[in-house]
Amino acid sequence: MASNSNEHSIQNILIVDDDPAVRDVLSVLLEEEGYPCTVAHEAEAALKMLENTPFSLVISDVKMPGKSGTWLLEKIRERHAGTPVIMLTALGEAELAVGCLRIGASDYLLKPPKITELVRSIERVQAKKSIELAQERYQRELEATVASRTRELQTALKNVNQSYQNTLLALVAALDAREQETSEHSLRVVAYALAIARQLELSSKELQIIGQGALLHDIGKIGVPDAVLLKPGQLTPEEWEQMRRHPLVGYQMIKPIPFLSEAAEIILSHHEHYDGTGYPHGRMAEEIPIGARIFAIADALDAMTRDRPYRKGMALSLALKEITRYAHQQFDPLVVKAFLSIGEKELLHLCNELHSKPLWHEALTDQLVNADFR
Repeated sequence: MASNSNEHSIQNILIVDDDPAVRDVLSVLLEEEGYPCTVAHEAEAALKMLENTPFSLVISDVKMPGKSGTWLLEKIRERHAGTPVIMLTALGEAELAVGCLRIGASDYLLKPPKITELVRSIERVQAKKSIELAQERYQRELEATVASRTRELQTALKNVNQSYQNTLLALVAALDAREQETSEHSLRVVAYALAIARQLELSSKELQIIGQGALLHDIGKIGVPDAVLLKPGQLTPEEWEQMRRHPLVGYQMIKPIPFLSEAAEIILSHHEHYDGTGYPHGRMAEEIPIGARIFAIADALDAMTRDRPYRKGMALSLALKEITRYAHQQFDPLVVKAFLSIGEKELLHLCNELHSKPLWHEALTDQLVNADFR
């Protein structure tokens, strides 16, 4: 019950009813439960009181002389949208009650309400309000975090405009600061992606864009809260929604950087699937940039063959079978064909080399900026 708590998000309640007995009984009982109350005898008077006092909850009868409780509810939704309203209806007024819920009432109770039912209704409103406030705080904090880290990134970029190589290193360092495995993973998928791109005989410029996009594909995770990004257990559906924002966040961060604007398209689409089941936009087939279709295979190869704390990496031969099995679904079949044409022996050599030797950021990022790739 409310009386067991010394703190209420519902700080003051406005009771609106033309029956003085109802007003008095409700206000007395609710004040005994710890809820300060103010009363009004009709809807227009209540609306004037709301203009001068920020009530945290309104309890109103539906039918009153003059303006109705429904009229008051509509005005509250227009002028005080954040104020929840509980409507009191007589027996047989179910249609009116449902109409109030459509307009925006938080709840309705039959008159005369039992105090236990009324308190439970208030507690439900209170819980919903607490959740809404928490979501608003989280949204503000997330936006502030993204804005702050974006400003930090932009400042870093201005400081290294004379050197594209140092810019790339700074971005990889930003990733590594959040998630230790990220930068090593990014460097490996760059090597795999470039190997596939060469089989497709793409131009030097396309190779450069693909390499940059692969290196920075997870930059948007800078905007994912640590509690979600570094969570050791399974993510909730709400946390997955936050995680699934990172391609769009990364795209918005990188797109304004002139020499990385084309690579930003790979960042945006790196979780899209060939059959349209990926995210964030559900693109399919050739709607997905070729660099992102190449990256999807490089990323899958590294994920499957790399050891994880909870499992051993699978053999390359098994990884090749899995990638082949998902051609036409997750992967572009033509890119799968190009990938397989590298040959298992060459791929095994590349995998062993990348998994056993330190990866030198400077050497690889220098290639991504300046090399001919031929």
